[in-house]
Amino acid sequence: MDDFTKLAFEHAPIGIVLTENRIIKACNQTFVDLFGYSRPELINESFRMLYETRREFDDIRDIGLTPLRETGSYTDERLMLHRDGSMFWCRFRAHTLTPDNPLGQTVLTFADISETHQTIALTPRERQVVMLLRKGQTSKEIARNLSISPRTVEDYRATLLAKFEVKNVAELLAHLVGTGHP
Repeated sequence: MDDFTKLAFEHAPIGIVLTENRIIKACNQTFVDLFGYSRPELINESFRMLYETRREFDDIRDIGLTPLRETGSYTDERLMLHRDGSMFWCRFRAHTLTPDNPLGQTVLTFADISETHQTIALTPRERQVVMLLRKGQTSKEIARNLSISPRTVEDYRATLLAKFEVKNVAELLAHLVGTGHP
């Protein structure tokens, strides 16, 4: 890689990570700054360290695996864990370099989008429900994805509406993407 290419990778305005089987193999300075770790603390570590719970780490893998297999890429917006324990919203994109083994080698990008999202404490399950609502999934689809009942999803939806002081899911999603209106 020439010096100019290295410079572009290192200082890109988004965090860039190269992984093998969900192990961080290389990352740029923006990624290091975004998560608050030093590069040596990240290299050769599992992405598990960037999620609040093991279940959340496993669930996010399960949600993104099918699109990676089918199209080679996956995108969502999610809450991530900073080293100091705080959570922040980021836009996540993944591209597999090994279609037969989607997590074998991937290029991931992370962009902090916290400015467009109100910071309200959410449980890991509430974060999962929000992510799936943002993808346009119904309560039944969310229930199927998370292996819970549709009624439980409805309870989470009601809790989220109350937390964000909105009347419906359209307002909730508008609030989460920062437009303020559906």
